[in-house]
Amino acid sequence: MGDPAGDDGALDRSLLTPQQRAEEAYGQWDKFLTYALKVRLDPDRFAEFVPLHANRHPLGPLPVADLFLRPNTWNKNALDPRVPFYLQTLLELRLVDLQAVLAGLLRYSSAHAIVDAAKDGEGQQQEEQENNEDDDDDHKKAVAGQKGGKGNTVTRWQSSFTSDEVIFYRLRQAVGTGSAIRNGKDAIEVSLMMARWMMLFTSASAALPVEPDDVMMDGITSAYSAPKKARDQLENARAGFVMLLLSIVENPIVLQALSKPVARGVRKALSKSLANFVPSIIPGSAQESQGAAQIASRLEMFRTETLAGFEPVDKKKEAANAEIDELFDETVGLQSIVLQPLDILRSRAGLYIYLNAALIGRPLLDDASLYSYLHNRFEGDIQLTTIDLILASFDVLANAIFRNEGQRSAHLLRSYLINKVPLILASFAATASPMYPFNSELCITNALSQVDTNTFPTLSSLFENGENNPFTESVRSDFVTACCLHGLVPESSIDKLLGDYAYQTLPAGGRYVKDKLVQECTADHDRMLRLITELDKMEGNAGAVCQALTEMLGRLCANKETMTLKQLCSQLARNPLNLDVLLLFDKPHTILTPLCELLDNWGYEDDQGEYQPVYEEFGSVLLLLLAFVYRYNLSASDLALRSPDSFIAKLLGKGQLSRSLDGLSEPEKSNLNGWIHGLFDTDGGGLADDLLSSCPPQNLYLLIPTLFHNIVLAFSTGYLSEESLKTGIEYLVEPFLLPSLVTAIIYLANCLWTDRPEENKAIIKILQLILRPTQKLTQESSDMLNSVRNIVAKPLENGLRNYQRQNPKSQDVEPLLQVLKDNIELSRRAGAAPVQEVETWSSSSGGLVANIKHTTHALTVWSLQQSVIPTAYSHRQILVGLKLVGAKRVLRAILEELKAQTEAGNSSISYGYDVAAALVCAPDVTNAIDSNPSPSFLDDAAAPANSVPAQRHLSLREALKWEAEEWKKIQKKDPVMAEIIVRLYQKVEKQMTPTALAMPALDTAAAIADALVADDAAAAAVMADPMSLDSAGVAGLPLDLSAGAGDLGLDAGSNSAAGLDLVGGDDWGLDGLDGWDANMDLT
Repeated sequence: MGDPAGDDGALDRSLLTPQQRAEEAYGQWDKFLTYALKVRLDPDRFAEFVPLHANRHPLGPLPVADLFLRPNTWNKNALDPRVPFYLQTLLELRLVDLQAVLAGLLRYSSAHAIVDAAKDGEGQQQEEQENNEDDDDDHKKAVAGQKGGKGNTVTRWQSSFTSDEVIFYRLRQAVGTGSAIRNGKDAIEVSLMMARWMMLFTSASAALPVEPDDVMMDGITSAYSAPKKARDQLENARAGFVMLLLSIVENPIVLQALSKPVARGVRKALSKSLANFVPSIIPGSAQESQGAAQIASRLEMFRTETLAGFEPVDKKKEAANAEIDELFDETVGLQSIVLQPLDILRSRAGLYIYLNAALIGRPLLDDASLYSYLHNRFEGDIQLTTIDLILASFDVLANAIFRNEGQRSAHLLRSYLINKVPLILASFAATASPMYPFNSELCITNALSQVDTNTFPTLSSLFENGENNPFTESVRSDFVTACCLHGLVPESSIDKLLGDYAYQTLPAGGRYVKDKLVQECTADHDRMLRLITELDKMEGNAGAVCQALTEMLGRLCANKETMTLKQLCSQLARNPLNLDVLLLFDKPHTILTPLCELLDNWGYEDDQGEYQPVYEEFGSVLLLLLAFVYRYNLSASDLALRSPDSFIAKLLGKGQLSRSLDGLSEPEKSNLNGWIHGLFDTDGGGLADDLLSSCPPQNLYLLIPTLFHNIVLAFSTGYLSEESLKTGIEYLVEPFLLPSLVTAIIYLANCLWTDRPEENKAIIKILQLILRPTQKLTQESSDMLNSVRNIVAKPLENGLRNYQRQNPKSQDVEPLLQVLKDNIELSRRAGAAPVQEVETWSSSSGGLVANIKHTTHALTVWSLQQSVIPTAYSHRQILVGLKLVGAKRVLRAILEELKAQTEAGNSSISYGYDVAAALVCAPDVTNAIDSNPSPSFLDDAAAPANSVPAQRHLSLREALKWEAEEWKKIQKKDPVMAEIIVRLYQKVEKQMTPTALAMPALDTAAAIADALVADDAAAAAVMADPMSLDSAGVAGLPLDLSAGAGDLGLDAGSNSAAGLDLVGGDDWGLDGLDGWDANMDLT
């Protein structure tokens, strides 16, 4: 344009129209940015110059942000790394705002290219959707919107994901400090931009093909494919976006703005975008799934509860449902019933009960569930949580010592205290905030001061007293040393914390890291075997060791390195206590699913030379699986088995049952005949390769009970001589067949409960030959036989004692029981109570129910007295009660004790409710449901009709809910009991409700992604009809917010303002939002 005012610049600008002044300012800003990038202007110097430049050439936030974020003629590849620093300065100076930056990022994001590329092959998808005319119309509109009214296109970055990620994290910091969102107008504009960002990420993620993570070529990982590289880059950017999204949806100003009636359209837009976006952020890897699920849960809770809660009540619908509401009057508003205030205190027994229950059988310490429970119980106070957790953990170990639980419990409880608790405390430290500070050394000092020094003495007092208890002698110092290892206390403070000299030192190898251990094991398999010996150590490193071994199990199974896998499985199966430690840090299905899949799909190679080694390797892997299954009484559901027809499903379901010959197929009959002759026909040449090659190991293991049934019949009727029997058993105690004796012995033990004298005598003889072999065994055979005895000891002891009762004069049983003596204690850890305990609880006055009531009372009294010595408690009593008398009667005993305390009017009721709630909330190892299992055929809607789902008994929580639903009826008969039930129900639900604030594991916080939204010109249209953001399918969303000249009008040259409304750049078109006043302040 011409110069209308000669040389007087001030006069020139005064004569310009507002749009012309804005265009001039835009040009000056463009020159300023070009010069700053050219000379690589330092961000500090930029911060000095930019306010001066802004005063001389004022320009709105939207065009300024767009200018800094757009590609230019000399750079279209990626955003200059200086720009994020410049943008941060502009944000601090309020020259740009959050919504403007989001709009600029969105306009030029490389994610659009992924979506556009996918649309080129959309013809087939359109044919599949031809029955849905509305969807087709939406798609056409989306495509038309991309082209723009004049056919112009926007030049976008070739690779913007890295800069997008960096800027998302910087914006998150700005939101956290409160400088990015100052009022309701900002909140609404930002919310709309976030919705559109979510749609873009959802569509881009859906547009990329799913490929295997690793493609192996000649032993070398091939280069990234283009889609794989694009997906990784997209997910990294989305990770930063997710963290920004969380900070925005939890921002109080945003929540207040969204709660207003005029924001209804924005709420609808957010809800629809979140519904599509949340499923896309859950990754496929098991390592990331936990953290992803937590973040997805928080976003889903925001969508389904927070946003839904802002919607006004539909009066017509409310009236239409009045009769239904009346029918369910007993259950409506149980949480909102107002009761008279009662000071309920947190008891020392509460967490003591929970941990006892979690560790009474296989460990049930799933991190997410535990953190959620602790967060609810202690209302987010991590310092108080830490003190009580340490104290309760020491109490649980002390209780096991007082009750003479012995080796079967002490090893697990010591490892939990020393190896698991410090890791939990380290995760607390990672979640500390100004609102919830965490001084770990102070908390540990406070907790240890309350631990009984007589039960857990210092080393000096041990020397003085001369007493020696291997389970407690060094626990205090081991725990403090482990805390030091994980950075919770400095090494210089150990002596002060112990009040004594510390004789232990930190492990020579320092704190282990799982990934490094995996690398070492991959390079040196002997390192993996040495790691197993470290599971017994009480140094604080067991967590990393367990997770490394679990990962190695999975890798070896996936790579079918069966020779190495055989060594690993055999060594793990030797010591059942090691399995307890493994389950402290991983769930059963995480460890065992790779084993199950390998065993199910195991087969011979085409050029298989020898078959006996295959049997050895197969048997070793199966032995470890059976060690887990029988020790913890695991079901098919616990293992997440995928098919009822798989080998493992058949073995666990009917692998202990003999079948009649009529029930066998012809190949099975042939195999059975071959094994009988191979084992016992001395003239038949023994177990030749022909037999092994024709009968894969899976077939043999499914025939074992039938095989032994025929052996018993043949020997008891004289068809099989004792010498031939001895020869056949000698084969079976060889390493390649020894694992088959697990199901064989369990079958024989079950047969001992029948009244068949001759057959039972034959069984005793067979057991003598197996358990007390006459031939000299190799070390490998001896170790494997001991592993088998560990698995079968408990059911075999029961069967032998029953036979002994039937045949009191028999001298054959006692020697067998002596052989099993050391194995019986290690055989089972499933939460079952010994017969002697059950008899003790049931024989007293009032029976088992009265004993449960007495236990509740004792726990309450202990909490009231604050004694350092915990009251004796076994959660097995509650489990026995649930099994024998049912949840309703057990709950009734607890409620009656609460009622007695209430009517007595003493102070114990303050702790009584907490004790009762802990008993109801406590995990049940006999009724446990995996919180995050792999798909199982038992949960599959398409499973066969004859498959039986896992059976669960009624839990205390469910029984309490049923009682609470009847509170009005109970109130008419017993008002005191009705109030107790409602109050206890409210407390239990408060503690057990899953929380989005559950403390995450250390390595999962930054692994997930978020999505955010922005564009100014489209905001007005979106606010008038926010649902225009949506389309029927994810891939068909009209995501391209800036493809044509009709959006921001920035498609001309870099020095031109083109058609951009530079004057009204701050106006986001709020007039169309349900009567919204653009000047309205929602704060």
